[in-house]
Order: sequence, then C-alpha cells, then structure tokens
Amino acid sequence: MNRLPAGPWRNLIAGLFYMLAITALATLAYVLAGWNLADAFYFVIITVFTVGYEEVHPIHSPELRAITIGTIVLGSTGVIFLTGALVQAFTYTQIQQLFGTKRMKTQIEKMSGHVIICGYGRIGEALAEELQAGGAAFVIVDLDEARLAQAAAQGFRTWQGDATIESVLEDAGVLRARALATVVPNDAVNVFITLTARSLNKELEIIARGVSPNTKGKLLHAGASSVVEPTHIGAERIAQLILFPQTSRFTDDTRRMRALGAGLHTLGLELEVLAVSPDSPLAGASIEKIEQDAIGSLFVIAINRKNGETLTRPAPATIIEAGDGVVVVTRSGRSTPKIS
Repeated sequence: MNRLPAGPWRNLIAGLFYMLAITALATLAYVLAGWNLADAFYFVIITVFTVGYEEVHPIHSPELRAITIGTIVLGSTGVIFLTGALVQAFTYTQIQQLFGTKRMKTQIEKMSGHVIICGYGRIGEALAEELQAGGAAFVIVDLDEARLAQAAAQGFRTWQGDATIESVLEDAGVLRARALATVVPNDAVNVFITLTARSLNKELEIIARGVSPNTKGKLLHAGASSVVEPTHIGAERIAQLILFPQTSRFTDDTRRMRALGAGLHTLGLELEVLAVSPDSPLAGASIEKIEQDAIGSLFVIAINRKNGETLTRPAPATIIEAGDGVVVVTRSGRSTPKIS
C-alpha cells in the first residue's frame, strides 16, 4: 500500500478527505430528516463555509438543530484546517523551489571546465546521456520547466532561463566552461546563443546544431567552433567533439581521414569513436582482449585518454580506461561490443 506524501501534502489530502466526509455525512443527515438532496447539499455548503444565507427550511426540531450545530462545528474546523494546509503546501513548494535554485546555483558555481547544454529536447537528452557516459561534468540550460524537471529527475544539473541572455549563461558558468553545445531545434536561436556565448568567452569550444544546411555558415560566422547536423551526424558526434576533440578531428576533420572513411565504407567498414563509461565491462580490458572477443568485427586504431593524451598506435597490451575515447574500425552492419 502506497503511503501519502509527507508534510504539507499529506495534511492537504487529509483535509480534503475530512471535508468530503463531513459534507457527505451532513447532507445524508438532512436527507434522512426529510429534506431533498439538492436542498440538503446546498444548506451544508453555505453552513460549512459560513456564508450566512437564510435557512432553506426552518430548523425547528431538536434533531435538525443537533445536525446543524454538528455541521457548523465540524465543518468550520475542517475549513480552517484545509485553508491552513493549502497555505502550508504553497509556501512549502515555493521554499523548496527557492532552496533548490540556490543549491543548484551553488553547485554550478563550483564547476569549472564543464560543458553547457543549451536545449533539452530529443538531441539534448541524448547528448546529456552521452556526456554522462563519458564522465564529463555538464549543466543543462532550458526555458521549459517540465523538461528541466525531467532532466533533474535523471540526476542532471539544470538551470532555467533563456540561453540567449548573457546573465543566464553567466549563471550557468560560461566563463569557466570548456565547451557549450547549443542544440535548440531553431536555427535563429542557436545563432543568438552562439553569438552570446562567444562574446562572453573567446576561448570557449562552441558546438552548434544546424537544422537547415544553409545555417552552417551563419553559425560559424557567429563564432561556432563546429556545426553539426543531427539528421546526418547525431548526438554521439557532438559528444565526441566535446569529450575527445583531438580524436574526433583525427577521424574526420582532415581531407585524408574523410577520404579514408569513404574508402573504408566502400569496403564495408566504418570508422567510429566510442566513449567508455565507468560501468562498461570493457573498462580495464586490454585492446588485445577486446579484439579477440569481437572475433574480427572490431579493431582499435587509436585511443584518446581522459587527460587529453592521444595514442595513435596503441600496443595490444594497452588497457582501456573509463572515460577513454576509442577509435575503432568495424564491419558495416555488424553490432559492435557495447563500450558506452
């Protein structure tokens, strides 16, 4: 059996049930005394809430007077209790929000070298999960309270506000952040966020989502370090740019590597960057063991350590660590071992 919520919410629910019970019992008492249901219910309501209209029927018998006295005493007491519970519940909610905001602001103020995600839609949620798997600290900025509540329920740090406003980004720690990803499903908003973030932090790595192919140039001109089109790349690519910038550029930011990727694709192979989460069964395993377990469907060609070190020709005995970015060649259509 589920328990009632603690504190003011339990009092509020108890008060509501009490008032419903008093109203139902008093109405029934008047009906049994000979009144019709409509008159009985109406008289109970105006009595309980002390409105003071004239009596529906004369209260002449001892029984009716006893019912009326009981309704006044018990009903008025219930109304007072219910009113107090309502005030307590609203006050409690506001205090919770106030302290919750202050607590979150304190946590964000202690963050440095973190990532700011602007927008918590489909892409933002997937990006947050990827960054969490990669062990990166981040804060989500969004205007929608319901979406932020969903993010907070997953344990993510959040900050409510319009990311195009300087003060909001400053509250999110943009001056101390190492990267910002703006993934709002609106190109104009992403351009404004990029402009605002770049004006505040010249060294910030800004990855912007471009919905329309024509927006890429505008985003780059506004100050974006990289522009991604989720319809072609996805949230995993954004996370790679943030978590493993050196390795990500190694895989496809040069003409030679893009040509290599295209050549591998014609041979039925794919070049991927995978993030190793702390709970991955492959964290702590050697490259040799990973490739043996993959039975020829995966080959590790580079590792980007969490500290930024890049191993382009790792030895077979090299151990994969949690938070690493692993560059692998896989066979197209084959499922790769779950690293992230």
